[in-house]
Amino acid sequence: MSFGQIKGLNAPIEVLRSALECRRIPASYLFSGPEGIGKNLAAMTLAKAVNCLEGDGVDPCDNCASCRKIDAGNHPDVHLIPPRDKLDEGGETGDTIKIEHVRQLQDSIYLRPYEGKYKVFIVDNAHLLTPDASNAFLKTLEEPPANSLIILITSKPRMLLSTIVSRCQRVRFASLPKDELGRMLVQEHGLDGPLSHYLAYFCEGRIGRALRLKDEDVLRNKNSVIDYFLSGSKASGVSEPLSKDRMRESLGILASWLRDIYYLKVGMSEGELVHLDRRDELSSVADRYSLSELDSLFKMVCDTSVYLEQNINPRLLLNNMRLSFNG
Repeated sequence: MSFGQIKGLNAPIEVLRSALECRRIPASYLFSGPEGIGKNLAAMTLAKAVNCLEGDGVDPCDNCASCRKIDAGNHPDVHLIPPRDKLDEGGETGDTIKIEHVRQLQDSIYLRPYEGKYKVFIVDNAHLLTPDASNAFLKTLEEPPANSLIILITSKPRMLLSTIVSRCQRVRFASLPKDELGRMLVQEHGLDGPLSHYLAYFCEGRIGRALRLKDEDVLRNKNSVIDYFLSGSKASGVSEPLSKDRMRESLGILASWLRDIYYLKVGMSEGELVHLDRRDELSSVADRYSLSELDSLFKMVCDTSVYLEQNINPRLLLNNMRLSFNG
């Protein structure tokens, strides 16, 4: 994939293309911005661009041996920190990036590239670096070897040491306007109106997340979650979202449902609703809740999210949530 094929990230992509055109690539970048927006895609495209064997020096060709190896995840000079086999089932790096991961980087970065032009190290969720790992990593950033490129990726740059941030060229990634993302999903990906609207608003303009969800039956799934929690008895055909990932997803859907009720009560345009496909039901539900009751329900959703990460029994959390929504 060339930089020109990455949609919705014009400003950060222009920064990267300009560096490549001028042949002035910094030793380290910090890609910051919301989750699910395309930072990882941009990082991998940059890794291909600096190592491409047949491209124009700016855009990777996607066909040479180097590009194909990077796409396949087996290029000897492109490293993910921590390695992919250390990721959990949800694709996350877990609780921390430990000092041993940084030591692996240090053991490799001072070696000459094996077959590429650059040794590239992509540190995903860099805010998860432990204090020891951060201090060790700082030494590498202070004196990076030639022909090396470090790319830190984070949605929480304030959690990084200021000394780490100051040693990287920062590239900021921002969400698309929701209506622009909705049009893009219709025109370039062939989605229908209701689905494109829901993805654009539920994903808050984050194109990467929207594209990951577009092939799932998201409207049916999110409506099943709403029906499950709003029904006095277990909704037919709806399974309990007991896994952590499903609970997180369900809590996000419930928060967006409450957000829509707030919007209707204060007179916002219906076009701003996440759950536009259920606007009639939202209108009737909005009359049943006072603003203080909505505040209480929001607090319950937030508290449940915290309890979930503290490994409180998911079934107990489910029962409390359903009682609150049907109390």
